[in-house]
Amino acid sequence: MAAAVWVNRMSRIGAAAVETVEVTKDYLVGHMTYAALKGVSLRIEKGELTSIIGPSGSGKSTLLNIIGALDKPTTGRVLIDGVNLKKLREDQLALLRNRRIGFIYQSFNLIGRLTTRENVEMPLIARGIPEAARQNASMKLLKAVGLDRMANKRPTELSGGQQQRVAVARALVTKPAIVIGDEPTGNLDTKTTSEILNLIIQMNRNSGTTFILVTHNPEVAGMTHRVISLRDGKIEKDERVRRIDSFG
Repeated sequence: MAAAVWVNRMSRIGAAAVETVEVTKDYLVGHMTYAALKGVSLRIEKGELTSIIGPSGSGKSTLLNIIGALDKPTTGRVLIDGVNLKKLREDQLALLRNRRIGFIYQSFNLIGRLTTRENVEMPLIARGIPEAARQNASMKLLKAVGLDRMANKRPTELSGGQQQRVAVARALVTKPAIVIGDEPTGNLDTKTTSEILNLIIQMNRNSGTTFILVTHNPEVAGMTHRVISLRDGKIEKDERVRRIDSFG
C-alpha cells in the first residue's frame, strides 16, 4: 500500500489517540548516560484535552517529541491510533507528522518573509494541495481564529497573541487527529494566554481534535480534561480535572 494511502487509513477502531508503553529515553552526555524518561506508560483517548506539567528537566518536552514522532524512544512502544511507530519507515513517519499531527510552538516558528495566509498554507504545500484549495483552507482557518482580515500581513506586523493564533491555524489546517503544543502560551501575557486557551478549548469542543499541551502554568493545566505530572522522567500523578467552559 502506498504510504500516503496507508496514513489516511491508519486509524483503528477502539484505539487510543496516543499510547506509550514503558517508554524510556537515554542521552549520552560526555561519558555519562542521562535518563530523560524512565518507563512512561500512558493512554490518551481521542478528543481529550490533556496537559503535561512538571519542573524543568522532568522529561516533558522529550515525551512530547516522542509522541509527535520527532524523536524515537530508547526502549518501549509508542502507538498513534493503534499503530506502533517503531514499525514505520522514515517516509511513513514523515507522512504521519504531516497528516495526523499538528504542532504549536512557544516561539510561534512563523516564516518572516511569508504572509499570514502563506504561513498557514505551509503544511498543505508539503502535501501537494493545489493553490486554490490551499488558499480556501487557510482563509477558513484564519477566519476561525479571527485573523482573516490580517491574511496579507507579515508576522512582524502582528502582536504575539496574533502570531500564536496564526500558529494554531497552521497546526489545524491539515485537520490533524492530534495537536501537540510545547508551551503554546509560554511567551504570552495573561490576557492573551486566556484568548489562546479559549480558542484551543473551542477547537477541541467543536472538532473533537485531541490536544496535548506542555505547560508550566497551573491555571492553563487546570482548564484541560486531564493533567499528567512528570518528575525525574516518570509519571508522578495523572488526574482528571473538572474544567469550566472558558479561561480567564
